[in-house]
Amino acid sequence: MIKTPPHIEIRDPRFADLVHPMSQLETLASGFTWTEGPVWFGDQGCLLFSDIPSERILRWSEAEGLSVYRAGSGFNNGNTRDRQGRLVGCRHGFRDVVRTEYDGTLSVLAADYQGKRLNSPNDVVVAADGAVWFTDPTYGILSSFEGNQAEPEQTAHHVFRIPPEGGDPVPVVSDFVQPNGLCFSPDESLLYVAESGSSHDTSIAPVIRVFEVSGATLTDAGVFATIDTGLPDGIRCDETGNLWSSAADGVHCFDPAGTLLGKILVPETVSNIAFGGADGLRLFITATTSVHRIFVNVKGAEPWTRARRRPM
Repeated sequence: MIKTPPHIEIRDPRFADLVHPMSQLETLASGFTWTEGPVWFGDQGCLLFSDIPSERILRWSEAEGLSVYRAGSGFNNGNTRDRQGRLVGCRHGFRDVVRTEYDGTLSVLAADYQGKRLNSPNDVVVAADGAVWFTDPTYGILSSFEGNQAEPEQTAHHVFRIPPEGGDPVPVVSDFVQPNGLCFSPDESLLYVAESGSSHDTSIAPVIRVFEVSGATLTDAGVFATIDTGLPDGIRCDETGNLWSSAADGVHCFDPAGTLLGKILVPETVSNIAFGGADGLRLFITATTSVHRIFVNVKGAEPWTRARRRPM
């Protein structure tokens, strides 16, 4: 019988089917300041991720190792990929959401609301219909560590939606203290959003909220789960509907009903996660100064975890 490794904490027997007992927590790269925004490019066989304070987006691949994908990234934080294979990112420094076109140029998708600058877009997802959903907390303007210190111009910290045809962002939720990571359920009927306001106010519960999605409208379905160590930041769903969340002690996995199945313990505070790898069965973990990888027995819900033939 194979003994469960010390970096795997099983809270529910079902978690044993999601993480193989022989899987190792590998450190792919280290020496960064604050890693974030991992996104897998299956057609390129590489992972892109942000080191926010150093204003760089890094690229890692099995074949070529680590390189700089973009210097002077404007304190880029969260990243995703749209259905055409293009990189979409949130820049704290410019307080905007941008898309990298096939020729490498940047298109600004959103930078203001009602004539006032956004706070500091943090994380982003793109729905099947092409709508771009993003969170807008104030982390990038609270200090100059991961952005440029400034006074907020928005009266709330919104979750926004940009319509598929483009145009001005529209607030869909406005009662978060600090909305952070977000992800859809596999069928996009649910949107999960992390509340990370406890980072600066311990009276705020470190919860993941869930909303029912009907086109451009969200209906609050309450608290999905509470993080018991630290707070939720980046979140992802797998193809079976389980939700995986970053936390202070590693990665927490919840079933679709919000039951904690288990944890992958990581020696640094985890900021974000992404499914990927050549077979889709790797979980990439950005954790403070490092990027880690571990085998998991389930693929991500996002289509970009599969190989696809599109330019970066």
